[in-house]
Amino acid sequence: MANRLEEKTRRTLALAGVTIDGSAPHDIKVHNKALYRRAWGQGTLGVAESYMDGDWDSEDLSEFFNRVMRAHLDKKLRNLSTLWYYIRARFANLQNKSRAFEVGEEHYDLGNDLFEAMLGKTLAYTCGYWSSPAGEAKSLDEVQEAKFDLICRKIGLKPGQTILDVGCGWGSFLKFAAEKYGATGTGITVSKEQAALVRERFKHLPIDIRVEDYRDTTGTFDHIVSIGMFEHVGPHNYRVYMQKMHSLLKDGGFFLLHTIGNNFSTYTTEAFLGKYIFPNGVIPSAAQIGKSFDDLFVLEDWHNFGPDYDKTVMAWFDNFNRAWPQLKQKYSARFYRMWKFYLMSCAGLFRARQTQLWQIVLSKEGVPGGYTSMR
Repeated sequence: MANRLEEKTRRTLALAGVTIDGSAPHDIKVHNKALYRRAWGQGTLGVAESYMDGDWDSEDLSEFFNRVMRAHLDKKLRNLSTLWYYIRARFANLQNKSRAFEVGEEHYDLGNDLFEAMLGKTLAYTCGYWSSPAGEAKSLDEVQEAKFDLICRKIGLKPGQTILDVGCGWGSFLKFAAEKYGATGTGITVSKEQAALVRERFKHLPIDIRVEDYRDTTGTFDHIVSIGMFEHVGPHNYRVYMQKMHSLLKDGGFFLLHTIGNNFSTYTTEAFLGKYIFPNGVIPSAAQIGKSFDDLFVLEDWHNFGPDYDKTVMAWFDNFNRAWPQLKQKYSARFYRMWKFYLMSCAGLFRARQTQLWQIVLSKEGVPGGYTSMR
């Protein structure tokens, strides 16, 4: 059995130009042949947990993932266990209000020290805008601020206006909007750790932070942004989410949705990401997003700069890797391998163009005379 599975793995990886114990940086080195049984028995989750346990390595893990994703090898690992994972998500609302705070507790509350080390001074945990002229040969912090400025320009933010940031993270966009554009900001998050840090760091700014689910948010705002939060909403709730945004947005304002996008519609996420990184997360498709705001909003602009996420994630990993000598006093060696697998698999996924990064600008009634796209 072991030899048969090993040979099957060799043939499958060859479709992506990957060799077991080969000499290319993207090839893999197998330290424990249990990898083969775990991969074919448990799908992508088995591959990930086998890596976390040290069963295999790759010198260039991001390029390994780029190659296997471009060859769609993940589809060859689907079995009954992965089918059950999909069926459960298809018929159960895993993002209902009772589960809303799970991702905050399990991911965003891991430790501000980890995210401060990885994300840089902006603490922006979303894709930077490397595609702008300002993104040429610039730092991670600079391309994150280029993204903030792009968002402010897209919504036409003016001094004195109010803005709601749905899923505000560590408040970096609200800080930028307050300091550079004179806006008054409200942010909502499901992470107590995020909220505490924002309140301490930006107490001198007109920023209000609430720990709450978006379904409980009240008030009206000149503009709304949601930067990297929609991936936690879930297909069963997309329509409810859009109805809520519509009720919170003042007439004449803009809602900017910044989200990772899938090339196909699904109700679940990849098993490793769902178990270890973003519980209950789902990446939406263009079709799902479009259906969710049908007859609620006018689509003014749809901007895709997905390849920029590859550069962003690689920069995060470089920061994380440099900080590991300090971080390892708190986090385990298995955590390091888990986090590396997470970041490198995401970089490879964006490099392979299997996922996208979209900024979508919506208005209630349409801009008289037309909307001017910003790039």
